[in-house]
Amino acid sequence: MGLYRLFTQFRRHLNNPTILLSQSLLPNHGSSSSSTIWYRKDLYNMNNQVPLPLLKYYHSSSFLRNSEMSFVNGSTEHNKTDADKLCQILSTHDGSLSGVEASLNRSGVSKVSPELVEEVSKKMSNAGAIALLFFRWAEKKEGFKHTSDCYNALVEALGKIKQFKLIWNIVDEMKGKGLLTKQTFALIMRRYARARKTKEAIVTFKKMEKFGMNPDLSDFNRLIDTLSKSKQVKKAHEVFDEMKKKRFSPDIRSYSILLDGWGEERNMLMVEEIRREMKDEGFELDVVCYGIIINAYCKSRRYDEALELVCEMEAKNCKLTPHIYCTLISGLGAAERLNEALKFFEQSKTSGSVREVATYNAVVRSYCWSMKFREAFMVIEEMKHCGLAPNSRTYEIILHHLLINRRTKDALSVFQRMENEFGCEPSLNIYTMIVKMFCDEQQVDKALEMWSQMKAKGILPSIQMFSSLINGFCEENRLDDACKYFQEMLDVGLRPPGQLYGNLKQALLDAGKKDLAISLGLKLDKIRKTPLVE
Repeated sequence: MGLYRLFTQFRRHLNNPTILLSQSLLPNHGSSSSSTIWYRKDLYNMNNQVPLPLLKYYHSSSFLRNSEMSFVNGSTEHNKTDADKLCQILSTHDGSLSGVEASLNRSGVSKVSPELVEEVSKKMSNAGAIALLFFRWAEKKEGFKHTSDCYNALVEALGKIKQFKLIWNIVDEMKGKGLLTKQTFALIMRRYARARKTKEAIVTFKKMEKFGMNPDLSDFNRLIDTLSKSKQVKKAHEVFDEMKKKRFSPDIRSYSILLDGWGEERNMLMVEEIRREMKDEGFELDVVCYGIIINAYCKSRRYDEALELVCEMEAKNCKLTPHIYCTLISGLGAAERLNEALKFFEQSKTSGSVREVATYNAVVRSYCWSMKFREAFMVIEEMKHCGLAPNSRTYEIILHHLLINRRTKDALSVFQRMENEFGCEPSLNIYTMIVKMFCDEQQVDKALEMWSQMKAKGILPSIQMFSSLINGFCEENRLDDACKYFQEMLDVGLRPPGQLYGNLKQALLDAGKKDLAISLGLKLDKIRKTPLVE
């Protein structure tokens, strides 16, 4: 049987010429003999505008020292894992499906384990069609045995492209092999909820019994948590009330889910109502609930009331957690109440809690909100001094604030620094930001270099990245390229947003290419209406 109707072949991978980007923002200073100095004041322009101060690392030899940096398809061939090799083949292969399988067979990967399949499937989760192709290739390999985890990774990937009919076929397959778990149903519920299919998510919960599983309170909590986190807290509350009457007695976890959901909606009236109901039912706020309500007040910009809750906690001898410190630092920082945010940071360091990267990231974010990028980099140096490595989220925060303030040169400089930071590879989110930056600057060719660099590392583009690139092509009137990448979206099983097709369609009509606009529309209708089939 053929693998898919719509997935007929991989799109050809771009082979773009190499360019060199100036690294002039990175000063080339001599090494320091000091291991105690964390930063050099002479590196800074004290007006804190340009150039962005990039601190010298004194404990790492990976800091950029060259005056230029090359974007040669992100070529770093150091010790690639089996998962990296397979992902690179899947994301960059140039040829037919049979050619993909042949390339996988020639990959040099001697043993295909369930753990490897799970890892690759997760890396390919942005392209469910490719994940399915890989999964079916893997199960043909000698000695391969399915596990619940590798099946669940496939279910998650297919759920992202809304292939629910195929998912239920896989559920039957899992049941036949005795591999069906409650986690499988939790994944399906979440994907239905994310797709705004609330009714189907609830039906999935009820189907558990049909498949021989008896849902308990923890499963019920998963359901309402899934609905709540999918911006459907009102429906989650309705399900809560219904189940409370008929089947389950809620615990404090159940109430905390509703507190969090209404807090994310910034509906403090409902938060207070749930708090009163909890008290009536005999539940006292625990540290988790306090953290949720403090976060809700911060999101609603009611910072003084958040601080009152902190005082209430302290009066009850209820210790603040690292998560609550993060919430307060981030919230006060966003309100540009920087001194108060830093006060809680200092308090967190003397609280006896283990220092966490997330707390430092919150401080970095607070400085960025106040446009104090120099101090943000000083925090990164302090992290390293304390034995904590900045992660991709650290740099994502800085890049976000640089980009919203249109400091694109500085953003690119930070990206280049991150590339050479040992153990801190750019994430998909960061590549998406950089591609969008280049497209917004009408430098689509540079965006393509980022695209190629990312795919060479086995990272598949997101819908947002496709959208930025296609819209960028339309802005430059490169409609053939726009159509090519639109088709690639379809080939990997992604459903383009309606607005993206609308923009492309209008550009084609304006260029007198009505037939091509109609052809793409028909293909889009097909992927929306026709499920993948095996």
